[in-house]
Amino acid sequence: MNRGTLLGAMAVMVGMLVPTITAPAVSAAPRSGTVNSDGTFGIRLGEVTASLWKDPRARQYIVDHLNPGATMRRQVEVVNNTDGPMRIELYPGAASLGGSSFHFAEGRKPNELTTWVSLDRSAIEVGAHSRQKAEVTVAVPRDASPGEHYGVLWAQAGSGAPEGSGFQMVNRVGIRMYLDIGPGGPPAAGFTIAALTASRLLDGRLAVGTEIHNTGGRALDMSGDLMLTKGPGGLRAGPFPANLGTTIAPGEVSPVSFALDGQIPAGPWTATVKLHSGLVERTATAVIRFPDRRGASERVRVSGASTRQVAVTSAIVTGGSLVGVGTLVMLARRWRRRRSAS
Repeated sequence: MNRGTLLGAMAVMVGMLVPTITAPAVSAAPRSGTVNSDGTFGIRLGEVTASLWKDPRARQYIVDHLNPGATMRRQVEVVNNTDGPMRIELYPGAASLGGSSFHFAEGRKPNELTTWVSLDRSAIEVGAHSRQKAEVTVAVPRDASPGEHYGVLWAQAGSGAPEGSGFQMVNRVGIRMYLDIGPGGPPAAGFTIAALTASRLLDGRLAVGTEIHNTGGRALDMSGDLMLTKGPGGLRAGPFPANLGTTIAPGEVSPVSFALDGQIPAGPWTATVKLHSGLVERTATAVIRFPDRRGASERVRVSGASTRQVAVTSAIVTGGSLVGVGTLVMLARRWRRRRSAS
C-alpha cells in the first residue's frame, strides 16, 4: 500500500528580544516559541535585524528589505519537547497572499523566494527536551524581481501512525517570511480606515463594520479593537477585538467587524477604532448610533491621525537616530516656550 502524508501547518510566534542597535542582527531571548498542535516540537526566530527590533512583526517573522545582490543570515532555534530524540527537517516553502490571508503552499512547492534560501543543515537531530540552532541564508540574485516576496521556513517531523493505516503522520511548524526586494530603502507601509457602519443583527446582537485599505507597499498583519465612549449617561464599553483577515496584501481592501453585546444601549456613542500592523498604527473616531430594529445605519465618516505620521516617527525611533530624536525634542521645547510667551 502506498504511504500517504498528512500535513498540518501553523504559523510560529517567537519570544522577546535583547535590544541593541550596534549589530546587524539582534539575538532573541532564550524562550520557547510556538509549537506544533500536539506540543512535541517547535521553531523560533533566533535573531532579527537590529533596525527592526522594535517592530512586533519582525519579532515573529523574518521581515526585511534587501537590495538585489544582498545576502542575509539569520539563526533559528528548533526545540524538542518530547522524552526521546527527534529528527527534524528544515526547508523553505512557498507562500502567497490573497483574500486577506497568508496562504501556505502544500509540501515543498517552491517559488522565487525559496530558490534564494539555504540552510547549513537540512535536518537536525535534537535530543529529548533539548534545542538546536541552525543558520538560514538568503542570497538575493542581482536579477531578482522587485517587490515583496512571501514564504515559510518549515520545521517538519514525522511520527508513527496506527498499525495498518498505511499513513505516516507528518507535522510541521514554520516561520513566515516577508522579504521586500529593491534598491534603496523599504517602501512605506500604510493603510486607511473607511467609514463606520453600526448594525443590529438578526439575532439581536450589535456590530460595527468598516474596511481597511492597504495603501502602502508592504503586507499588513492586522490587529486592533473598538472602544465605545460618551454613551448614554456617560457609559463606556469595550474594548471589542477586531474580526478581520490575518494578512492584507498591498492595494487590497479588507472588511473589518466588531461584535458587541445586544444589551448595549443604542447610543449615540463615540466609537474609536484602533488598528495596527507592526509599528504602523491608525486610530479613527466617529459618532454612531445603533438602529432600534434589525438592519444597518448609514455609513458615518471617520476622523483620525495619519498613518504616515506614525510610520515616520516609528522609523526615526527604530533607526536609532539619537541625534534626530534629540532635535525633535529640542524643537518641541522651543515651540512650547514660544507658545507660553505669546
